[in-house]
Amino acid sequence: MDGLDGQINPFMDLDQMGKCQAYYIWIDGSGQGLRGKTKTLLQPTMNPDDLPVWNFDGSSTGQSLGENSDIYIKPVACFRDPFRRGENILVMCETLDHEGNVHPTNKRRSCYENMEKCKDLHPWFGIEQEYTMFDYTGRHPYGWPANGYPGPQGPYYCAVGSNRVKGRKIVEAHYRACLYAGIKIAGSNAEVMPSQWEYQVGPCEGIEMGDHLWVSRWILQRIAEEFNVVISFDPKPIPGDWNGAGCHTNISTLPMREEGGLEHIYEAIKLMGEKHVEHIMDYDPTGGEDNKRRLTGLHETASIDKFNYGVAHRGASIRIPRQVAADGFGYFEDRRPSSNADPYVVTDRIIRTICLSE
Repeated sequence: MDGLDGQINPFMDLDQMGKCQAYYIWIDGSGQGLRGKTKTLLQPTMNPDDLPVWNFDGSSTGQSLGENSDIYIKPVACFRDPFRRGENILVMCETLDHEGNVHPTNKRRSCYENMEKCKDLHPWFGIEQEYTMFDYTGRHPYGWPANGYPGPQGPYYCAVGSNRVKGRKIVEAHYRACLYAGIKIAGSNAEVMPSQWEYQVGPCEGIEMGDHLWVSRWILQRIAEEFNVVISFDPKPIPGDWNGAGCHTNISTLPMREEGGLEHIYEAIKLMGEKHVEHIMDYDPTGGEDNKRRLTGLHETASIDKFNYGVAHRGASIRIPRQVAADGFGYFEDRRPSSNADPYVVTDRIIRTICLSE
Protein backbone atom coordinates (compact mmCIF):
# COMPACT_ATOMS: atom_id res chain seq x y z
CA MET A 1 0.00 0.00 0.00
CA ASP A 2 1.03 3.56 -0.66
CA GLY A 3 2.75 5.05 2.37
CA LEU A 4 0.49 8.11 2.14
CA ASP A 5 -2.69 6.10 2.82
CA GLY A 6 -2.48 6.52 6.57
CA GLN A 7 -2.10 10.29 6.16
CA ILE A 8 -4.97 10.73 3.69
CA ASN A 9 -7.70 8.47 5.08
CA PRO A 10 -8.33 10.51 8.30
CA PHE A 11 -9.32 13.47 6.14
CA MET A 12 -12.08 11.60 4.30
CA ASP A 13 -14.64 12.23 7.06
CA LEU A 14 -14.24 16.01 6.96
CA ASP A 15 -17.43 18.04 6.42
CA GLN A 16 -17.93 18.79 2.71
CA MET A 17 -19.89 21.96 3.54
CA GLY A 18 -22.96 21.00 1.53
CA LYS A 19 -20.97 20.25 -1.61
CA CYS A 20 -20.21 16.87 -3.15
CA GLN A 21 -17.68 15.35 -5.53
CA ALA A 22 -18.53 13.84 -8.90
CA TYR A 23 -15.89 11.60 -10.47
CA TYR A 24 -16.33 11.74 -14.26
CA ILE A 25 -15.22 8.50 -16.01
CA TRP A 26 -14.64 8.01 -19.73
CA ILE A 27 -13.07 5.48 -22.11
CA ASP A 28 -9.80 6.62 -23.66
CA GLY A 29 -8.47 6.30 -27.20
CA SER A 30 -7.31 2.71 -26.72
CA GLY A 31 -10.92 1.55 -26.35
CA GLN A 32 -9.77 -0.31 -23.24
CA GLY A 33 -8.43 2.19 -20.72
CA LEU A 34 -10.52 4.25 -18.34
CA ARG A 35 -9.72 7.83 -17.36
CA GLY A 36 -11.38 10.11 -14.84
CA LYS A 37 -11.28 13.35 -12.90
CA THR A 38 -13.26 15.05 -10.14
CA LYS A 39 -15.67 18.00 -10.28
CA THR A 40 -17.22 19.77 -7.28
CA LEU A 41 -21.03 19.96 -7.32
CA LEU A 42 -22.87 22.62 -5.35
CA GLN A 43 -25.68 20.21 -4.57
CA PRO A 44 -26.08 16.44 -4.76
CA THR A 45 -27.78 14.66 -7.65
CA MET A 46 -28.03 11.19 -9.15
CA ASN A 47 -29.50 12.46 -12.41
CA PRO A 48 -26.90 12.71 -15.21
CA ASP A 49 -29.07 15.32 -16.96
CA ASP A 50 -28.46 17.67 -14.01
CA LEU A 51 -24.69 17.46 -14.43
CA PRO A 52 -22.66 19.84 -16.61
CA VAL A 53 -20.82 18.73 -19.73
CA TRP A 54 -17.09 18.96 -18.98
CA ASN A 55 -13.90 18.55 -21.02
CA PHE A 56 -10.41 17.05 -20.93
CA ASP A 57 -7.15 17.11 -22.85
CA GLY A 58 -7.66 14.54 -25.59
CA SER A 59 -4.04 14.80 -26.75
CA SER A 60 -3.06 13.02 -23.51
CA THR A 61 -5.54 10.15 -23.97
CA GLY A 62 -5.04 9.31 -27.65
CA GLN A 63 -8.26 11.11 -28.67
CA SER A 64 -7.10 14.37 -30.28
CA LEU A 65 -4.14 16.41 -31.45
CA GLY A 66 -2.48 19.10 -29.35
CA GLU A 67 -3.62 22.00 -31.52
CA ASN A 68 -7.29 21.04 -31.01
CA SER A 69 -7.14 19.02 -27.85
CA ASP A 70 -10.36 19.66 -25.90
CA ILE A 71 -12.79 16.72 -25.86
CA TYR A 72 -16.17 17.06 -24.17
CA ILE A 73 -17.47 14.51 -21.68
CA LYS A 74 -21.25 14.23 -21.34
CA PRO A 75 -22.65 12.46 -18.23
CA VAL A 76 -24.91 9.50 -19.06
CA ALA A 77 -25.15 7.38 -15.87
CA CYS A 78 -24.57 7.96 -12.15
CA PHE A 79 -23.54 5.57 -9.38
CA ARG A 80 -22.85 5.99 -5.66
CA ASP A 81 -19.14 6.43 -4.94
CA PRO A 82 -17.96 3.56 -2.68
CA PHE A 83 -14.65 5.32 -1.95
CA ARG A 84 -15.76 8.84 -1.00
CA ARG A 85 -19.24 7.68 0.05
CA GLY A 86 -21.85 10.11 1.34
CA GLU A 87 -23.54 11.93 -1.54
CA ASN A 88 -20.47 11.72 -3.77
CA ILE A 89 -20.95 9.96 -7.10
CA LEU A 90 -19.25 8.18 -9.98
CA VAL A 91 -20.36 9.42 -13.40
CA MET A 92 -20.06 7.42 -16.62
CA CYS A 93 -19.60 9.76 -19.59
CA GLU A 94 -19.73 9.78 -23.38
CA THR A 95 -17.07 11.60 -25.38
CA LEU A 96 -17.95 14.35 -27.88
CA ASP A 97 -15.71 16.26 -30.29
CA HIS A 98 -15.09 20.01 -30.28
CA GLU A 99 -18.32 20.60 -32.22
CA GLY A 100 -20.40 18.49 -29.84
CA ASN A 101 -20.69 15.56 -32.23
CA VAL A 102 -20.12 11.94 -31.25
CA HIS A 103 -16.38 11.32 -30.99
CA PRO A 104 -15.01 8.40 -33.08
CA THR A 105 -14.01 6.63 -29.85
CA ASN A 106 -17.54 6.94 -28.45
CA LYS A 107 -19.12 3.53 -29.08
CA ARG A 108 -21.93 4.06 -26.59
CA ARG A 109 -24.09 6.34 -28.74
CA SER A 110 -24.60 3.80 -31.53
CA CYS A 111 -25.38 1.14 -28.94
CA TYR A 112 -27.94 3.38 -27.24
CA GLU A 113 -29.66 4.27 -30.52
CA ASN A 114 -29.95 0.63 -31.58
CA MET A 115 -31.20 -0.44 -28.15
CA GLU A 116 -33.93 2.19 -28.47
CA LYS A 117 -34.97 0.74 -31.84
CA CYS A 118 -35.63 -2.68 -30.32
CA LYS A 119 -36.71 -1.69 -26.81
CA ASP A 120 -40.08 -3.44 -27.27
CA LEU A 121 -38.14 -6.72 -27.34
CA HIS A 122 -36.64 -5.92 -23.92
CA PRO A 123 -33.15 -7.31 -24.62
CA TRP A 124 -31.46 -8.53 -21.44
CA PHE A 125 -27.75 -9.16 -21.03
CA GLY A 126 -25.53 -10.70 -18.40
CA ILE A 127 -21.75 -10.54 -18.81
CA GLU A 128 -19.18 -12.76 -17.11
CA GLN A 129 -16.06 -10.61 -16.73
CA GLU A 130 -12.84 -12.58 -16.31
CA TYR A 131 -9.57 -10.91 -15.31
CA THR A 132 -6.11 -11.72 -13.97
CA MET A 133 -4.23 -10.15 -11.08
CA PHE A 134 -0.58 -9.17 -11.50
CA ASP A 135 1.95 -7.74 -9.06
CA TYR A 136 2.74 -4.02 -9.11
CA THR A 137 5.03 -4.44 -12.14
CA GLY A 138 2.17 -5.71 -14.28
CA ARG A 139 4.45 -8.52 -15.50
CA HIS A 140 4.27 -11.27 -12.87
CA PRO A 141 0.94 -12.93 -11.92
CA TYR A 142 0.00 -12.07 -8.35
CA GLY A 143 0.95 -14.80 -5.90
CA TRP A 144 2.77 -16.98 -8.44
CA PRO A 145 6.22 -18.37 -7.51
CA ALA A 146 9.03 -15.85 -8.02
CA ASN A 147 10.76 -18.35 -10.30
CA GLY A 148 8.73 -20.83 -12.30
CA TYR A 149 5.03 -21.65 -12.36
CA PRO A 150 2.38 -22.96 -9.98
CA GLY A 151 1.11 -26.52 -10.37
CA PRO A 152 -1.06 -27.41 -13.39
CA GLN A 153 -4.64 -26.20 -13.68
CA GLY A 154 -7.28 -28.23 -11.90
CA PRO A 155 -7.33 -27.39 -8.18
CA TYR A 156 -7.88 -23.62 -8.48
CA TYR A 157 -11.39 -23.20 -9.91
CA CYS A 158 -13.83 -22.11 -7.16
CA ALA A 159 -11.24 -23.26 -4.63
CA VAL A 160 -10.40 -22.29 -1.07
CA GLY A 161 -7.08 -22.13 0.75
CA SER A 162 -4.00 -19.95 0.49
CA ASN A 163 -2.18 -22.58 -1.57
CA ARG A 164 -4.90 -22.37 -4.26
CA VAL A 165 -6.48 -18.93 -4.10
CA LYS A 166 -4.79 -15.54 -4.40
CA GLY A 167 -6.34 -12.09 -4.10
CA ARG A 168 -9.63 -12.87 -2.36
CA LYS A 169 -9.52 -9.63 -0.35
CA ILE A 170 -9.64 -7.64 -3.58
CA VAL A 171 -12.52 -9.76 -4.89
CA GLU A 172 -14.60 -9.33 -1.73
CA ALA A 173 -13.93 -5.59 -1.57
CA HIS A 174 -14.92 -5.22 -5.23
CA TYR A 175 -18.14 -7.16 -4.77
CA ARG A 176 -19.24 -5.06 -1.80
CA ALA A 177 -18.22 -1.80 -3.51
CA CYS A 178 -20.29 -2.70 -6.58
CA LEU A 179 -23.33 -3.45 -4.44
CA TYR A 180 -22.92 -0.09 -2.70
CA ALA A 181 -22.50 1.76 -6.00
CA GLY A 182 -25.67 0.27 -7.49
CA ILE A 183 -23.89 -1.95 -10.01
CA LYS A 184 -25.99 -5.02 -10.84
CA ILE A 185 -23.28 -7.47 -9.81
CA ALA A 186 -24.68 -11.00 -9.67
CA GLY A 187 -21.82 -13.19 -8.45
CA SER A 188 -18.11 -13.98 -8.46
CA ASN A 189 -15.77 -16.98 -8.42
CA ALA A 190 -12.13 -18.00 -8.67
CA GLU A 191 -11.24 -19.16 -12.17
CA VAL A 192 -9.33 -22.09 -13.67
CA MET A 193 -5.93 -20.37 -13.74
CA PRO A 194 -4.51 -19.27 -10.38
CA SER A 195 -4.85 -15.50 -9.73
CA GLN A 196 -7.62 -15.37 -12.34
CA TRP A 197 -11.13 -14.42 -11.25
CA GLU A 198 -14.56 -13.77 -12.68
CA TYR A 199 -17.53 -11.67 -11.66
CA GLN A 200 -20.91 -11.44 -13.31
CA VAL A 201 -23.00 -8.34 -14.00
CA GLY A 202 -26.66 -8.54 -14.95
CA PRO A 203 -29.31 -9.05 -15.96
CA CYS A 204 -29.23 -5.56 -17.43
CA GLU A 205 -31.60 -4.25 -20.07
CA GLY A 206 -30.32 -2.44 -23.14
CA ILE A 207 -27.66 0.25 -22.71
CA GLU A 208 -27.49 -0.39 -18.97
CA MET A 209 -25.24 -3.40 -19.61
CA GLY A 210 -22.36 -1.35 -20.96
CA ASP A 211 -22.68 1.37 -18.32
CA HIS A 212 -22.63 -1.08 -15.43
CA LEU A 213 -19.78 -3.23 -16.75
CA TRP A 214 -17.49 -0.28 -17.51
CA VAL A 215 -18.00 1.28 -14.09
CA SER A 216 -17.51 -2.12 -12.41
CA ARG A 217 -14.14 -2.36 -14.20
CA TRP A 218 -13.16 1.07 -12.92
CA ILE A 219 -14.11 0.12 -9.36
CA LEU A 220 -12.08 -3.10 -9.62
CA GLN A 221 -8.95 -1.30 -10.77
CA ARG A 222 -9.40 1.42 -8.16
CA ILE A 223 -9.65 -1.17 -5.37
CA ALA A 224 -6.59 -3.00 -6.70
CA GLU A 225 -4.64 0.27 -6.29
CA GLU A 226 -5.12 -0.08 -2.54
CA PHE A 227 -3.33 -3.44 -2.65
CA ASN A 228 -0.63 -2.38 -5.14
CA VAL A 229 -2.00 -4.97 -7.58
CA VAL A 230 -2.49 -4.55 -11.34
CA ILE A 231 -5.66 -5.88 -13.00
CA SER A 232 -5.21 -7.32 -16.48
CA PHE A 233 -8.07 -7.79 -18.92
CA ASP A 234 -5.76 -9.38 -21.50
CA PRO A 235 -7.56 -12.39 -23.04
CA LYS A 236 -4.44 -14.59 -22.93
CA PRO A 237 -2.16 -13.12 -20.27
CA ILE A 238 0.02 -16.23 -19.87
CA PRO A 239 0.99 -18.24 -22.97
CA GLY A 240 0.92 -22.02 -22.88
CA ASP A 241 -1.31 -24.49 -21.09
CA TRP A 242 -3.25 -21.88 -19.14
CA ASN A 243 -6.83 -20.69 -19.64
CA GLY A 244 -7.41 -17.35 -21.26
CA ALA A 245 -9.92 -14.75 -20.09
CA GLY A 246 -13.24 -13.98 -21.72
CA CYS A 247 -16.29 -11.81 -21.37
CA HIS A 248 -18.98 -14.43 -21.97
CA THR A 249 -22.19 -12.64 -22.86
CA ASN A 250 -25.60 -14.05 -21.99
CA ILE A 251 -28.50 -12.82 -24.12
CA SER A 252 -32.26 -13.03 -24.17
CA THR A 253 -35.18 -11.12 -25.62
CA LEU A 254 -38.74 -11.18 -24.29
CA PRO A 255 -39.87 -13.83 -26.84
CA MET A 256 -36.93 -16.05 -25.77
CA ARG A 257 -37.99 -15.81 -22.13
CA GLU A 258 -41.58 -16.83 -22.83
CA GLU A 259 -43.08 -20.26 -23.42
CA GLY A 260 -41.68 -21.72 -26.65
CA GLY A 261 -38.74 -19.33 -26.52
CA LEU A 262 -36.20 -21.99 -27.47
CA GLU A 263 -37.31 -21.64 -31.10
CA HIS A 264 -36.44 -17.92 -30.98
CA ILE A 265 -33.07 -18.78 -29.42
CA TYR A 266 -32.21 -21.13 -32.29
CA GLU A 267 -33.29 -18.49 -34.82
CA ALA A 268 -30.97 -15.94 -33.18
CA ILE A 269 -28.07 -18.40 -33.12
CA LYS A 270 -28.56 -19.07 -36.84
CA LEU A 271 -28.36 -15.34 -37.56
CA MET A 272 -25.23 -15.00 -35.43
CA GLY A 273 -23.58 -17.88 -37.27
CA GLU A 274 -24.13 -16.09 -40.57
CA LYS A 275 -22.29 -13.05 -39.15
CA HIS A 276 -19.49 -14.91 -37.35
CA VAL A 277 -16.68 -12.87 -38.93
CA GLU A 278 -18.37 -9.55 -38.16
CA HIS A 279 -18.88 -10.59 -34.54
CA ILE A 280 -15.26 -11.68 -34.14
CA MET A 281 -14.16 -8.28 -35.47
CA ASP A 282 -16.22 -6.56 -32.77
CA TYR A 283 -15.44 -8.90 -29.91
CA ASP A 284 -12.09 -7.37 -28.97
CA PRO A 285 -10.62 -3.88 -29.41
CA THR A 286 -8.12 -5.03 -32.07
CA GLY A 287 -10.50 -6.46 -34.65
CA GLY A 288 -9.97 -10.06 -33.54
CA GLU A 289 -6.19 -10.02 -33.12
CA ASP A 290 -6.34 -10.32 -29.31
CA ASN A 291 -8.87 -13.13 -29.48
CA LYS A 292 -6.67 -15.14 -31.86
CA ARG A 293 -4.45 -15.92 -28.88
CA ARG A 294 -7.43 -17.15 -26.86
CA LEU A 295 -9.93 -18.77 -29.26
CA THR A 296 -7.82 -21.76 -30.21
CA GLY A 297 -10.26 -24.63 -29.68
CA LEU A 298 -8.46 -25.47 -26.42
CA HIS A 299 -9.01 -24.38 -22.80
CA GLU A 300 -12.82 -24.25 -23.03
CA THR A 301 -12.92 -22.20 -26.24
CA ALA A 302 -14.06 -22.70 -29.81
CA SER A 303 -11.70 -22.03 -32.71
CA ILE A 304 -11.81 -18.44 -33.91
CA ASP A 305 -12.22 -19.74 -37.49
CA LYS A 306 -15.32 -21.87 -36.82
CA PHE A 307 -18.83 -21.21 -35.57
CA ASN A 308 -20.64 -23.88 -33.63
CA TYR A 309 -23.15 -24.22 -30.83
CA GLY A 310 -24.44 -26.84 -28.44
CA VAL A 311 -26.28 -27.56 -25.23
CA ALA A 312 -23.97 -27.29 -22.18
CA HIS A 313 -20.98 -27.19 -24.59
CA ARG A 314 -18.21 -24.98 -23.21
CA GLY A 315 -16.03 -25.65 -26.23
CA ALA A 316 -18.58 -24.06 -28.55
CA SER A 317 -19.01 -20.52 -29.86
CA ILE A 318 -22.53 -20.46 -28.40
CA ARG A 319 -23.68 -22.45 -25.38
CA ILE A 320 -27.33 -23.17 -24.60
CA PRO A 321 -27.58 -23.93 -20.87
CA ARG A 322 -28.95 -27.40 -20.17
CA GLN A 323 -31.74 -26.00 -18.02
CA VAL A 324 -32.85 -23.74 -20.87
CA ALA A 325 -32.99 -26.71 -23.25
CA ALA A 326 -35.06 -28.60 -20.67
CA ASP A 327 -37.43 -25.71 -19.96
CA GLY A 328 -37.85 -24.73 -23.61
CA PHE A 329 -37.19 -21.04 -22.98
CA GLY A 330 -34.61 -18.70 -21.42
CA TYR A 331 -31.31 -17.37 -22.77
CA PHE A 332 -28.09 -18.37 -24.51
CA GLU A 333 -24.41 -17.61 -23.95
CA ASP A 334 -22.00 -16.21 -26.54
CA ARG A 335 -18.56 -17.40 -25.39
CA ARG A 336 -16.53 -15.53 -28.02
CA PRO A 337 -16.13 -11.97 -26.59
CA SER A 338 -12.68 -11.38 -25.08
CA SER A 339 -12.10 -10.11 -21.56
CA ASN A 340 -11.01 -6.70 -22.90
CA ALA A 341 -14.03 -6.32 -25.20
CA ASP A 342 -16.09 -3.13 -25.14
CA PRO A 343 -19.55 -4.15 -23.84
CA TYR A 344 -21.14 -1.32 -25.80
CA VAL A 345 -19.71 -2.74 -29.03
CA VAL A 346 -20.52 -6.36 -28.13
CA THR A 347 -24.14 -5.77 -27.16
CA ASP A 348 -24.64 -3.41 -30.11
CA ARG A 349 -23.32 -6.03 -32.53
CA ILE A 350 -25.58 -8.71 -31.05
CA ILE A 351 -28.69 -6.54 -31.24
CA ARG A 352 -27.94 -5.47 -34.81
CA THR A 353 -27.70 -9.12 -35.81
CA ILE A 354 -30.58 -10.75 -33.95
CA CYS A 355 -33.08 -7.88 -33.58
CA LEU A 356 -32.39 -5.40 -36.39
CA SER A 357 -31.31 -7.90 -39.09
CA GLU A 358 -28.21 -5.87 -40.02
